[in-house]
Amino acid sequence: MRRILSYIKPVWPGILLAVILSLGGNVAALLGPRYSGMAIDCVSAGAGHVDIPRALGYAGLMAVCYVLSFILTFGLSVLMLRISRSVITRMRQDVFEKLMTLPAYYFDTHPAGDIISRISYDIDLLNTSLSTDVVTICSSVISVVGALVMMLAISPPLVLVFCITIPLTIRITRRRARVVKPLFRVRSRKNGELNSFAEENLTGMDTLKIYCQEENTMEKFRGVNRAAADAAYEAEYMAAMMGPSVNLMNNVSITLISMFGALLFLRGRITLGNISSFILYSRKFSGPINEAANMISEFQSYMAAAERIFHLLDEEPERDLQEAGRPETVAGQVDFLHVDFGYQPEQPVLKDFCFRAEPGQVTAIVGPTGAGKTTIINLLMRFYDPQQGQILLDGKDIRLYRRTELRKRFAMVLQDSWLFQGTVQENIAYGRGKAEEWEVEEAARAVGIHEEIMKMPQGYDTMLTEDGLNLSKGQKQLLCIARAMLSSGQILILDEATSNVDTRTEKQIQRAMLKLMEGKTCFVIAHRLSTIRNADHILVIRDGRIAEQGRHEELMKKKGIYWELYQSQFSC
Repeated sequence: MRRILSYIKPVWPGILLAVILSLGGNVAALLGPRYSGMAIDCVSAGAGHVDIPRALGYAGLMAVCYVLSFILTFGLSVLMLRISRSVITRMRQDVFEKLMTLPAYYFDTHPAGDIISRISYDIDLLNTSLSTDVVTICSSVISVVGALVMMLAISPPLVLVFCITIPLTIRITRRRARVVKPLFRVRSRKNGELNSFAEENLTGMDTLKIYCQEENTMEKFRGVNRAAADAAYEAEYMAAMMGPSVNLMNNVSITLISMFGALLFLRGRITLGNISSFILYSRKFSGPINEAANMISEFQSYMAAAERIFHLLDEEPERDLQEAGRPETVAGQVDFLHVDFGYQPEQPVLKDFCFRAEPGQVTAIVGPTGAGKTTIINLLMRFYDPQQGQILLDGKDIRLYRRTELRKRFAMVLQDSWLFQGTVQENIAYGRGKAEEWEVEEAARAVGIHEEIMKMPQGYDTMLTEDGLNLSKGQKQLLCIARAMLSSGQILILDEATSNVDTRTEKQIQRAMLKLMEGKTCFVIAHRLSTIRNADHILVIRDGRIAEQGRHEELMKKKGIYWELYQSQFSC
C-alpha cells in the first residue's frame, strides 16, 4: 500500500479535490433520510394535524440533496478515472523501463507471456482499484461516520444494536480475508501461465501446424485453461461468501432495530418518522460495511497483482562497477583467460577457456550443438559474467567498461532475425539512430538486398509488419545483416548469420562481408563450414573446451574433429 501511495502522491491536489467532492456528495446524501423522516412526521401526526405544504417542502429538500449528491459523486468518478489513468500510465512506464534495465538471464528464466501479463492484466487490476474502490472507500468512511452521528442524534439506545452485529461482521471479514489472499496470488500466477502458453503457441503457429499438433495443443490448453479457471473459481468462490455473510448480519441488525424501535415508539420515546430515518441511516451505516467486506476480497486480488508488479520492479538491474568507464578507442584485441562459466554454476558450459583474437582477425567458432559457441558471444556482450577468469578487450577487463558503452563497440547479427513494425529504412538504421538515407542504401547494396527493396511497394518506406512477417526468411536476415553493417561497432559478431539463406545468397553475403569486415575483429559462429574457410583463426569447441584451433588448411591436415565435421558436410 505504501508503494501504491507513492504513485498517488504526485497527484495529491486531485486527491484533495476528490476528498472534497466525496465529502460534499455524502453529506448531501446523509441529509436526505433526515428530511424524509421529517416529511413522514408531518403527515403522521394524526387527524387535523397533517401539514401537507411542510411535508412537500421537506420532500423537495430531500430531492435537492439527492440530485446534488448525484452531481458531486459523478464528478468524483470522472476525477478518479483521470487520476487513475495518470497513476497507471506512470506505473506501466516504470515497469517497462525496469524491463529495459534487467539482465538477459531474467528473460531467459521468465516466460514472455508472464511478463506481458504483469504489464497488462495486473496493472489493469490496479487501475480498476484506483478508479472505483478509492471512491468507494472515501464514500464508505464518510457514510459510516455521518450515519453514526445522525443515528446517535435520533436515538442512542437503538445504536446499541450495532454493538452486537458489528463485532461479528469484523470477525467474519478478517477470517475470510486470511483465506482469500493466497488464493488470489495463485489466480494471478495461473493467469500468467495461461498467457505464457498462449503466447508461446501463437508465435510458433507455423511449426504447430506443420507437425499437425492442433489436437495435442488444444488438449494441453484445456489443462492450462482449466487450472486457471479453477484457481479463479476457488478465489472468487471464497471471496463471494463474504458478501452474503455480512449481508445476513446487516439484515439481523435491521430486524433488531425494527423490533426495538417499535417498542420505543409504543412508549412514546421515538416518532414514526425518526424510526424511518434511523432505518435509512442504518442502511447507510451497514451498506458501506457490506461493500467494504466485498471490497476486501477484491482488495486481496489487487494486492496479489501489486505484489507481482513490485516484485518485478524490485528485480536487481544490470549493474556496472563504480569505476567502470568508457573505452575511448578500440583496436579489437580480445582475450579469454581461464574462463569458467555455467548458466547453472553446478553445470559448467565453459571450462578453463583460453584464446586470443587479434585486431582485425576473423575468428570462427565451430563445434557440435551445446558445445558453448553462443555462450562465448553472451559473455563477450556481457549478457552474463564468468564465474571464474577474465575477458579482456585491448588488455583491459571488460567489467571495467559500462555495459552500454561496451556493447556500442559491437555489431551483431543473431541466428534468429528480429525486425520491428516500421519502415525498411527504420529497421536498417536501427543501430545508428540518425543514419542518412544514402548510408542505409549503401549498406543495403553491400549485402545485395537493394534491388529487392526497390521492388517493394514503397521501396525503403515500405512498412513491415511485426517481426517482418511479410518478408521471406532470407530477406529478413539480409536486412539484419545490413543493419549490422551500418553499425559503427569495431567488433562484428555473426551468429549463424547465413543460416536462413540459400547457397547463392550465401556467397553474395560472403563477398559483401569480406569488404565490410575489413579492419574489424570478427567472430563467426557457423555450422556451415563453407562460410568460414577463409577465417584467420578457427576454434573447434567440444564440451566447453577448445579441442582444436588453427586455419582451415592446418585443421584439415590434422584429420581430427574439424576434419570429421567437414567431411560429414561435404563427403556426399
